[in-house]
This record gives sequence, structure tokens and C-alpha cells, in this order.
Amino acid sequence: MSGWSETCRGTVPPWECDVTEHFTIAYYFDRIDEASMAFADLLGLAEDVRAGIFPRRLRLRFVRELRAGASFHVESAALGLGPGLRLGHRFLDSASGDVVTWVEEAWEVATPSAARRETITARLVLWDGPESAARSEPRSTAGSIATARGRVRPADLDEFGRFSLAAFVHRFTDANIQSVAAIGMTADYTKTERRGFSTFELLLTIAAARQLGEPYLVETGIAHLGTTSLRLLHRMTDPKSGAELARLGQFGVHLDLDARRPAPWPEAIRAAAAPLILPID
Repeated sequence: MSGWSETCRGTVPPWECDVTEHFTIAYYFDRIDEASMAFADLLGLAEDVRAGIFPRRLRLRFVRELRAGASFHVESAALGLGPGLRLGHRFLDSASGDVVTWVEEAWEVATPSAARRETITARLVLWDGPESAARSEPRSTAGSIATARGRVRPADLDEFGRFSLAAFVHRFTDANIQSVAAIGMTADYTKTERRGFSTFELLLTIAAARQLGEPYLVETGIAHLGTTSLRLLHRMTDPKSGAELARLGQFGVHLDLDARRPAPWPEAIRAAAAPLILPID
């Protein structure tokens, strides 16, 4: 489809894979950061991005795994304008040309000038990726447990000296591992039972960023527990003020690492998960 522009190209190094033996989700966001900035350059919005933080919302839908040694590239396009800007990104397997991951991104930015609006409008495409499913949100996060805590380090900063997308998601990845371990899905369980937690969809909302040396706290609860599925809700806050900085809805399945298919949750894990289940309207 015309209107899509290549904005990133690379491979999956083994050291960027996780215990589920595929590309770690935080590194998708590292590449999205690159793709977003490359596309902002094409749209004439690079200076707006450099000027400061603005709220962002990203939804990722994983169609197929990228495993160690895979080659891929990212294509980006504008999906809508006003209010804010909607972008689309798609990760393609460079060998087959198949789309393996779809990304919808919304920027809450000021209305661009008439000239920039014309440039953006000329690049608008129709979204042909998966439609977003409507899901109920928890009415309370009471019962969530602490799953990540620390301070912003130099390696967390992007090219503008701000907490990067990948840094946010690395902390949420820590929170994921902490939370599934809390319900019995430990490192030993993964090794002996050959089971992992495989993410198929993410919804990331960023309200504010952290600066170097500032603290953060992540707390996690369970928004859904199905036969094989699990929906986690991670919230990053300022531990001093309690203000929310970001949240991540993480949707995944209990994965048989050999068959690469979903497997039912054992009753012991279901019982351990019960206290973490959040109230849903």
C-alpha cells in the first residue's frame, strides 16, 4: 500500500531475546522510537518532538514471533490528524515480507502548521491491521503488588536525555516477571515445565516522563485470568507524589515452549493468582 515508508531495518540479536526465547518486547519499543523519529523527520515534526514530552499511547499486536537471527524492517505511515496525530507502524519479516507486528500510536501534540498538515495529509493511509478490541478497565487497582522499583539511570535516556520508550517497557518487563513469579510461574517452573508467558498484545499509555536520578515504582494486578490467557495491568508512579507516569496493559498466554502453543494454567497457579485479580465493572 502506498503511503508507508521504511523507517527502520535490522535483526534480532540473541542477547535481545527473553526467557520465552523470542524478541524481548522492550526492544520492539526501542525500534519504534527509532521509527517514530525517522517518520517525524519525514513529516517535518522532528523539532516538535525534540521540544519536549507529550502524552503518547501505543497499541501493539503481535501476529508472529521474531526469534534470534531473524531479519526485519519497520514501515510507518500517518493514520489520522486532529486532534493530535495518529501513526501506524508495521514490523515485517524481511525474508518473507509478512507483517509480524502491528503498532498504532497516538501523539497528543499541538495542531501543526498548514504546510505541515498538508505534508501529513498527503501521507495518510487506511489502517489495514487488526482492529482494537473493546475491553473493560478495572474500577480499582487495590490489591496490586509492587513489581519494580528504582531510579532513572543514564542508560535509560534517549537521544534527548529523556526516559525512553524502551526504558519504560524494560521496567514493565521486570514487573511482568515479578508478577508471574508471585503466582508460581518461577524460573524453576519455566525450566522444568517448559512453560513461559507469551505476550500477544500491549497497550502502553505514557502521561509523563522521568528525568535522570528520579525514582519510580511499578505495581501490578491481574485484570483477566482465562483458561490459557492472562491480562496484567502495570502502573508506574512517582513514589513520592503517587502521580501516575505510565501504565501498560499486557495481554498474553501460558505458552508451551516446545509446541509453541497456549497451554491451560495449572490449578495451583490459578489459586495463587486469585488475590491479585482486580475488580472489573
